[in-house]
Amino acid sequence: MKKYLKIGLSALLAIGLLAACNSKETKNDNPATEQQATSQGEEATFPLTMTDVTGKDITLEAPPERIISLIPSNTEILFGLGLNNEIVGVNDYDDYPAETADKEKLGSMEFNIEQIIALTPDIVFAHESSIASLDGALAQLEAAGVKVYVVANADNFNETYTTIEQLGRATGKLPEARKMIANMKAKVEEVESKLAGVEPKKVFVETSDEPEIYTPGKDTFMQEMLEMIHADNIAADTNGWYKIDAEHIIAKNPDVIVVTYNYVPDILTKIPQRAGFDTINAVKNKAIVQVDENMISRQGPRLADGLEELAKAIYPEAFE
Repeated sequence: MKKYLKIGLSALLAIGLLAACNSKETKNDNPATEQQATSQGEEATFPLTMTDVTGKDITLEAPPERIISLIPSNTEILFGLGLNNEIVGVNDYDDYPAETADKEKLGSMEFNIEQIIALTPDIVFAHESSIASLDGALAQLEAAGVKVYVVANADNFNETYTTIEQLGRATGKLPEARKMIANMKAKVEEVESKLAGVEPKKVFVETSDEPEIYTPGKDTFMQEMLEMIHADNIAADTNGWYKIDAEHIIAKNPDVIVVTYNYVPDILTKIPQRAGFDTINAVKNKAIVQVDENMISRQGPRLADGLEELAKAIYPEAFE
């Protein structure tokens, strides 16, 4: 049962992310992005006032000593900044790093508001992708005097770097945040250099098993990652995450099939057995690969490693 709940969470997050970033023009008007742009060169000093994605000002008198994170991407950033001792509560699906197992679990898409209040956090980091499910909860928390900072959804690597710097600034860990960003940029540059001049391959990314096969299309983070490694997404003719017909996959004839889920045992051996898939180049050449979904979807410090894993899956010859 748990695996199906996890699938549901991923699907809801994808829908939330899509709704949150429906257009780049809207994103550019983001108050959090504007605030970050004006303070890029400043050091974090307290008292500190920051504007979140909803346009709300959050003032912190000192670096927070009790922190709650309501989404795995924020959690991975906060742990990466060295805030293990300060983090007191996390999302039910937080599983990285291992220390998340020692933290209180507060829910996944819906949260235990009473439990959050009882933990007396100095700040709660929520996320734009789940803002709809937090509608009433935010008012409850604010009425109880709990400060909530809603982190903007990141549509690309640059906006992920902005998120990391914002969390570093809010927690008094700005130098650590900038070091994290530098390490990520170095990894991205290393991956891109290894793929310079590579012959692009047609790729199909599968995020759920039949009968409802879902894939990321245009205007998704996955699309940006594929473009960064010179891969041609066969689903890029449709916007967002959508259900794709098997016939369409067969007709597009991808060179590589990338599977991002692990809830189906032996999925790599089951895909070639689908009707008509024996004509696909990826099946003929045994180029069906599985990657860690969390590494390529969580907008945090492991995203650059996820880009490398994706690149290795599609172009193994470039990394030999």
